[in-house]
Amino acid sequence: MTRSILPDLGLREVWFLTGSQGLYGEETLRQVAEQSQQVASLLADAADVPVRIVWKPVLTDTDAIRRAALDVNAADGVIGVIAWMHTFSPAKMWIAGLDALRKPLLHLHTQANVALPWGEIDFDFMNLNQAAHGDREFGYIQARLGVARKTVVGHASDPAVTAQVGAWTRAAAGWDAVRNLRLARFGDNMRYVAVTEGDKTEAELRFGVSVNTWGVNELADAVHAAADADVDALVAEYQDLYDVAAELRSGGDRHDSLRYGARIELGLRSFLEAGGFGAFTTTFEDLGALRQLPGLAVQRLMADGYGFGAEGDWKTAILVRAAAVMGAGLPGGASLMEDYTYHLEPGSELILGAHMLEVNPALSSQKARLEVHPLGIGGKEDPVRLVFTADAGPAVVVAMSDMRERFRLVANVVENVELPEPMPKLPVGHAVWKPAPDFRTSAAAWLTAGAAHHTVMTNQVGVDVIRDFAEMARTELLVIDESTTLAGFQNEVRWNQAYYRLAQGF
Repeated sequence: MTRSILPDLGLREVWFLTGSQGLYGEETLRQVAEQSQQVASLLADAADVPVRIVWKPVLTDTDAIRRAALDVNAADGVIGVIAWMHTFSPAKMWIAGLDALRKPLLHLHTQANVALPWGEIDFDFMNLNQAAHGDREFGYIQARLGVARKTVVGHASDPAVTAQVGAWTRAAAGWDAVRNLRLARFGDNMRYVAVTEGDKTEAELRFGVSVNTWGVNELADAVHAAADADVDALVAEYQDLYDVAAELRSGGDRHDSLRYGARIELGLRSFLEAGGFGAFTTTFEDLGALRQLPGLAVQRLMADGYGFGAEGDWKTAILVRAAAVMGAGLPGGASLMEDYTYHLEPGSELILGAHMLEVNPALSSQKARLEVHPLGIGGKEDPVRLVFTADAGPAVVVAMSDMRERFRLVANVVENVELPEPMPKLPVGHAVWKPAPDFRTSAAAWLTAGAAHHTVMTNQVGVDVIRDFAEMARTELLVIDESTTLAGFQNEVRWNQAYYRLAQGF
């Protein structure tokens, strides 16, 4: 049974706006409209663009441009705008519209034709096909106004162009999800931990997410109110979907532990649905009347698209939700992750990532095993959990830290690998990866940036999508990838410190 809260990106819209002016006459404007519709159709039909590209009539004056921006802002299903200056659209006409626009903007620098018809070019052709300098005029006014945007260059039929546009639309969908996110914290963050603290008011101002706390016993009441018939049905689903340990199966010695795990899922899911929450946190230090730390329930909710942060880490819960939406429809998943321990064999260094219980099984394409084991902390019953290894392949880990006057995102490009050897005694979901550019540089850069130990791991989208998301959020992003050097990274941190403090104003 699917209970996904991920949006159907095919129902999300990005409006395609074309700029021109009345100087060229009606015949030219008719050709502009026809050709801009063709460009929009190329993007709409591209397999790597998951959203609807909706062409809008050509814009030729200030009032029409401003009205289009206001209409975009007011349309809930519209997540962004693609703008192209087909001819020459004087940029002062765009000032009011760009100033009013509150949704992500992609500037597509393209033209209608791929190759020039050299022998047929006359001045009528030049008047019609002058995006080469029309877009430069538009680029100036965007820079002059300080507009956050993505610039993509090339013909709309080029797969490299549609890939960039598609990545940007996924980032826009993630940004839209965060802007409308309600997050429930059950209890506070883990005592004495620094990085899970943060300014929730600033988070709502910057990201739009509403972060509030509910007593854990409110959740416990919902858990204990779950109907036995619903528990029966969910346990049957578990036994069908997973490789369930014999002691947890019907008639097994610890079957009641599985039933309580199902009860937690039913209560937690009902609480989140009733409150319209798309993300949540728990902490092992505040479980109230709950008999187990939620493990299996959290894993399955993440697989359905919910954001989650352990130990009250609401910043990571935001990132998990954003990454889940950005990856909607793609194989893989987005999960809470934590760098736990290292394999330090010279030249073959690896990172083993896991958490106490809560890693998303969607990171793996293999059937997970459902087990019960002691937790060792929290003072409650042994919790049930899904055990698996994340699929080998490319992934990204991203963390958010509160740096006082701003939030900082740090992303590391990694490669998940097959287990070097079996780990039969590790009873949690986990991943093993090789970080770019190498272990020493990656770890030193991560520590230099003050990046958090909780992360979101996504094996659905790449760092290009994370870059676009950070630009939309006007949030600092430091990337650790194949091109990173420690000296260069340290300089970037220093430069960013000055830039972001100045950018806040006085």
